[in-house]
Amino acid sequence: MGKHSRPGPSNQPSRVVPRVDADNPFAAYDKRRRPPMDIYRRHRPVHGGAGHLRPDEPRVLEEWSGFAYRPVGTAPSLAAAQGWVSELQIGDDPIG
Repeated sequence: MGKHSRPGPSNQPSRVVPRVDADNPFAAYDKRRRPPMDIYRRHRPVHGGAGHLRPDEPRVLEEWSGFAYRPVGTAPSLAAAQGWVSELQIGDDPIG
């Protein structure tokens, strides 16, 4: 690996946070409102446990509100939940 290569898989976007704009008084606030790892949607098993186990059980769908993840619905299976998560394209910012 070269000294200028970015760590992590090449098929994922960079996790580098953009620089804070000195002219924007709310830049630091906007930076704090970003979700962890830039994941705006996620799913969790209803009864807990690992997400890859029991793929036929329902999942809770959660969306980043700008402050925390909030439940927005359910999915009947792991495949349906993954489809819902992938509807939001990389780079889309649902908050604004």
